[in-house]
Amino acid sequence: MSIFNILAVLVTLSALFSYINHRYIRLPTTIGLMLIALVMSLVMIAAGKLMPDVRGEVQTLLHGMLSFLLFAGALHINLNDLAEQKWVIALLSTGGVLLSTFIVGPLVWWLLAALGIHVPLIYALLFGALISPTDPIAVMGILRQANAPKSLEIKIAGESLFNDGVGVVVFLALLGVATGEHHAELSHVLWLFLREAAGGVVFGLAIGAAAFWMLRSVDKYQVEILITLAVAAGGYALAEKLHISAPIAIVVAGLLIGNHGRRLAMSDTTREHLDTFWELVDEVLNAVLFVMIGLEVMVLTLSVSNLLAGVLVIPVVLAARFVSVGLPVALLRPFRDFSPRAVRVLTWGGLRGGISVALALSLPEVPEREPILAITYMVVVFSILVQGLTIGRVVRGS
Repeated sequence: MSIFNILAVLVTLSALFSYINHRYIRLPTTIGLMLIALVMSLVMIAAGKLMPDVRGEVQTLLHGMLSFLLFAGALHINLNDLAEQKWVIALLSTGGVLLSTFIVGPLVWWLLAALGIHVPLIYALLFGALISPTDPIAVMGILRQANAPKSLEIKIAGESLFNDGVGVVVFLALLGVATGEHHAELSHVLWLFLREAAGGVVFGLAIGAAAFWMLRSVDKYQVEILITLAVAAGGYALAEKLHISAPIAIVVAGLLIGNHGRRLAMSDTTREHLDTFWELVDEVLNAVLFVMIGLEVMVLTLSVSNLLAGVLVIPVVLAARFVSVGLPVALLRPFRDFSPRAVRVLTWGGLRGGISVALALSLPEVPEREPILAITYMVVVFSILVQGLTIGRVVRGS
């Protein structure tokens, strides 16, 4: 299938499932869409009808959609609120991802070996890297509906906006070791991190500043919206070509335009149209993304051993999340206030989504790919359906 045909099917199904969910099921939109798509996929599998393997095209679509969704998410984050939580967000999005990666990896390696699934330790660590970042797209949409306290929402949303970039850097470093592209040398890993993460920040500031200058020099909302589209799409694509962190670059550019650009370079009319446009983009692409995740089950190898491994890995990932947020919170608690159940909320609110799926799909065609894909999918589905549906109760209980 061509990318256009895949996108046509996804948009059509998203519209149909949105109608069914809104009219009859009334779950939160993203959760309802993924659940309907998942049920439809399982019915088709039971009927013996499978989708053609379109994982390459799906990976391309995922990357394209993530660029717009990350920009839309960053556009509506208040920089002052983010600055108030900067140390929490910085520690969670860097140390938290690394800690989680190196907890999940060895435990999953041991668990899979016990189940007779032979995966080298480096690939288990790759799974740890791709599953450790929380997904800003899944997190922010569900947190808004859960009416989380503002400070808590900023902590989780800010962490999720930045930890995916760090997770991608860790993933790429480990992937290079796994494929033999380079040796596991600390100097190389540090250089990769500096190039990807710091390069992403600098590039994001550069394209954000260029867009800011252009926005200040015109007062026509159609042109200004096109400029922001160019930042999201062109900036992401160019960052990937330059081998720097595209997610970090787009988040930084989105924060710059959403704060300084909104205040100093836009008229009231432009702000109103810009917000309406990007809110619509956010809603539509979220719908398509979660339908994609629901349908992904039809192209996975779901053997009994893979299913059992996925079920057993879910508590491992949650335990690693608990430790990787609990330790930074414990270190920072003497210097700032946290609610008594902050660790519980941060743990349960750390949803996984499209970024984990996209990274899993980018693995090379090796025997380890199929079990990692299946386990990733199960963790993501549990995260969105179970954690997403219950996070409101956890937040209210805090």
